[in-house]
Amino acid sequence: MKKIGDNPHYDRENVLVTSPLLPPLEEFIPYLEEIWQSKRLTNGGPFHQQLEKELADYLGVQHLSLFANGTLALMTAMQALRITGEVITTPYSFVATSHSLMWNGLTPVFADVDPANYNLTPEAIERAITPRTTAIMPVHCYGVPCDVERIQEIADTYGLKVIYDAAHAFGVKLNGESILNFGDMSVLSFHATKVFNTIEGGAIICPDAKTKKRIDYLKNFGFANETTVVATGINGKLNEVQAAFGLLQLKHIDVALEQRRELTTHYMKRLGKLEGIQTLIIPDEVEWNYSYFPILINEEVMAKRDDIYHALQKNGIMGRRYFYPLISQFAMYKEFASAAPSNLPVAQYLSSNVICLPLYPGLSSSEVNKIVDIIESFSRDITAVNESSSLGMTG
Repeated sequence: MKKIGDNPHYDRENVLVTSPLLPPLEEFIPYLEEIWQSKRLTNGGPFHQQLEKELADYLGVQHLSLFANGTLALMTAMQALRITGEVITTPYSFVATSHSLMWNGLTPVFADVDPANYNLTPEAIERAITPRTTAIMPVHCYGVPCDVERIQEIADTYGLKVIYDAAHAFGVKLNGESILNFGDMSVLSFHATKVFNTIEGGAIICPDAKTKKRIDYLKNFGFANETTVVATGINGKLNEVQAAFGLLQLKHIDVALEQRRELTTHYMKRLGKLEGIQTLIIPDEVEWNYSYFPILINEEVMAKRDDIYHALQKNGIMGRRYFYPLISQFAMYKEFASAAPSNLPVAQYLSSNVICLPLYPGLSSSEVNKIVDIIESFSRDITAVNESSSLGMTG
């Protein structure tokens, strides 16, 4: 049976860290024909409205507002909640997390992460709070939920807003409930590399219709009607072509998620017990989306992370050191006091020792085996060196 992601014209010379989910082209043509006939390309057309509804139903959320990309959605969430001053966030993320704060004139305050799940720790959040703190922006890293209950307790105690960067968390559930329903808002990314994509795109999930109306005003220049502008908004709208693409994606998403699960299971069977490799631990109460497959390399047992990374590249395997460098190490952030490496020891360690391995529909079992064989070879080399040393052998 043909799998989602199979493409006879795809270049298999290199195995990329990810590849976009592309449903059959012939299934997309009728959507395009309808758009051409209607001549409705943007401004909340029928496909846009339909996708908002169908996504909300699929994800189990009440109010969802589509955006042209996830970064614009993050920026607009800050505006919609009127956030000021300092926002506590993670350095272990993609730069859009902190960039969205800076574009709003906010100060990111970096806090350290948990070595078990790579998310902000409640203890680090609480230590970072100052009189200027108004919000927390955690990331559900690799789709693994943050400690949402404890974070909400802290937010309630100190009167803070919570905006989750849920770019990795499409479809993730905690105890049967969408992880997107926690906090004051959650923000999704529908970039081409994500589990669900609209080529470029994103969304804000909010708790009530009044807040959604404000968000919708903000993403359309602040227009409330033809002659009334109620806020200094931006152009964040998703167009009809991409909305139609999203509707088609939604028809195939469950098959794609199952393929991701099967590939993850294959990786785990081969890597899960390999000494020197730590894989993600997904709690029993979490329904995960298999969005990434990061491995944490113990350099005392294996070779250095970058040696393995480069060996994979030489063999056509384009893994990614995700996230390296830390956001806090980039020039526009490293002068902040909270960016000091001594403040972020766990994040520093993860950044230096994690590789995300290829994972996407269309990846083959033989390619997974090739990847694991390369990684295992480093473990065997280290073992051989140790055995030779114990026998008094040199070179």
